[in-house]
Amino acid sequence: MGISTERERNPGRSREAILDAAERLFAQHGYEATSLNEVGAAAGVSRGTPGYFFGSKEDLYRAVLERCFERVRAAVRSGRERALASHENPSVILAGAVAEYFDFISSNPHFVRLMEWEALSGSRHLKDVPPHLEVIQEALGAIVSELALDPSQRAEAMQLLLSIIALCWFPMVHAGTVVQALGVNPATPRFLEERRRHVIGLVLQGMERRVVAPEAEAVPTNATDAA
Repeated sequence: MGISTERERNPGRSREAILDAAERLFAQHGYEATSLNEVGAAAGVSRGTPGYFFGSKEDLYRAVLERCFERVRAAVRSGRERALASHENPSVILAGAVAEYFDFISSNPHFVRLMEWEALSGSRHLKDVPPHLEVIQEALGAIVSELALDPSQRAEAMQLLLSIIALCWFPMVHAGTVVQALGVNPATPRFLEERRRHVIGLVLQGMERRVVAPEAEAVPTNATDAA
């Protein structure tokens, strides 16, 4: 019995194999340059099977994006739940969520590439994928809740969330440009650990400065300021 026949007799395995292959090909070549036939061949199923399970290429692409965002949500929730279970202070809880998100981004290059393609296309497909909006809103709500912020500080929480995303993403997106120019290999465990620790440190410092104690900005630092 061939691999293709065996997979097609197991719908669950076939569907996951198609999603895995589609995620890889869409990430490597983009939406326009990937066909359902290529996905079927890469998944080890007959060429018509992706269409049978998902209908159109656009529907398959949406399914790939939705699965990616569900993984993001699971990663952030996992880190937050572990931190909450530790009964530590808000900074430790936030650090756990940031660490989990960083680990997800660094170990899922296909997701990073998919988001790059989406950015280049003007987010044409993401506009029709609600999960990405839900993930962002859930992450923002978690920050507001964990830090016990009042409504007036929600804007700061939003800025903090954007900073977390940017700090985690930049080295992965620019691994072959800016990071390479620094003579660093961003795929090495040492770099990833150093970057992870650095990102968490910056986020916690920023949280303390901008969110936890925003009133500090109004305190004069010297006699000139007080005048």
